[in-house]
Amino acid sequence: MREKLDRFFHLSERGTNVKTEILAGITIFLTCVYIVAVNPGILAAAGMDTKAVFWATAVASGVACIWIGLWANLPFALAPAMGLNAYFAFYVCNTLGLSWQNALACVAISGVTFMLLSIFKIQQKIVNAMPDCIKHSVGAGIGFFIAFTGLMQAGIITSSEDTLLTLGDLSSPGALLALFGIFLTVVLVIRRVRGAILIGILTVTVLGLFVTNPQTGTTYTQIPDSLFSFDNPIKAIQPTLGQLSIKGMFTGEPAKILGVIFAIISFLFVDLFDSIGVLLGVATKAGLADEEGNIPCAGKALFVSAGGAAVGALLGTNTVTIYGAESATGISEGGRTGLTACVTGVFFFLTLFFSPLFLMIPSIATAPALVMVGIFMIEPLRHLPLNDVSIAFPVFLTVVFMPFTYNIAYGILFGLIGYTVGQIAIGNIKKMTKTVWILTAVFVLYLILDIIL
Repeated sequence: MREKLDRFFHLSERGTNVKTEILAGITIFLTCVYIVAVNPGILAAAGMDTKAVFWATAVASGVACIWIGLWANLPFALAPAMGLNAYFAFYVCNTLGLSWQNALACVAISGVTFMLLSIFKIQQKIVNAMPDCIKHSVGAGIGFFIAFTGLMQAGIITSSEDTLLTLGDLSSPGALLALFGIFLTVVLVIRRVRGAILIGILTVTVLGLFVTNPQTGTTYTQIPDSLFSFDNPIKAIQPTLGQLSIKGMFTGEPAKILGVIFAIISFLFVDLFDSIGVLLGVATKAGLADEEGNIPCAGKALFVSAGGAAVGALLGTNTVTIYGAESATGISEGGRTGLTACVTGVFFFLTLFFSPLFLMIPSIATAPALVMVGIFMIEPLRHLPLNDVSIAFPVFLTVVFMPFTYNIAYGILFGLIGYTVGQIAIGNIKKMTKTVWILTAVFVLYLILDIIL
């Protein structure tokens, strides 16, 4: 079996083995299992059945992870996008007034459009045409985004009415546990202990059994009443399965119709450029790019992301996309092939049987992993000539906008616009490719529509 897996996934060629890939897949899963718990609660605000969304989330994630693993041989996790689920529920449904069935149709249309772009290899051209300074800075931007997410969810950084952000309450047991987990993980990584990130997650989870959260009066890690839970699959997912509908979407006031079109574009835009951002940043960090900086399997990966969105909409969940932060945790553990993704996918399916066990992992336990990954991903910045302002400007915009707007796509958007402005300023217009010009025009148009709507 090991030999067959080695040949199929090219383990030896990429300097990995079955044990490392399994460990990496488990690590990725443990950092993103929260999605299965959080997504149903958010989509419930749109009137969707929580149990059905739970099933749709787990199944769509499992299918997409195994798909990208077997077909593209890449170590990435896919799941419904956090952020887009809130956009789905609170803007598309509650503000635009569409039904959740219509909102699912918007997701499906964006996914099919994404797939068409992939068939004509437009996505691959976009990835390959990105300037080197954007390719290198995207990884660093995602790193800061990831670390910021971890620090926020641990309460180490918190919001402030006076300064927008400030240091959290370090007397909080949760923040202290997360800090301990960060330093423990760093020490283990420095000492080159195999499975350092996974050990950090599990250690904080176990300690959370004995530490009380002052806000809830219960321990941070809750022992479930039962480790096993399984419902009738047909009844569980039936309320959302195949319920998407375009009926009434394009009727009414012109402003509403334009809003629906923009919603579809937004789903497509975020999925496309979040996925591209992950490929440029995380795949490069994993050593999966060729000598020219291109990623050979990018087209397949983006097609899976597109197909995952369409499948997710059919099952009853929001846009499924590639997860950069969580995938990076597995890559940091040595994951280099699709076997890592397949392991993650299998564990997503196992949540349908053992959901209480997986969902007991508290957010403070995954925070150290995210911070550690953020540290790993800032390294590409050292390759850039930051003394050249025409390069430093787009790099700065890319890196800063990702964490500050909490959106990877906006980092790429403003970074490329900044790159175009910089090249115009130094007279390098003729050296810019048509693809960069087209993308810049599309990004500017997107921003105009965003302002108008």
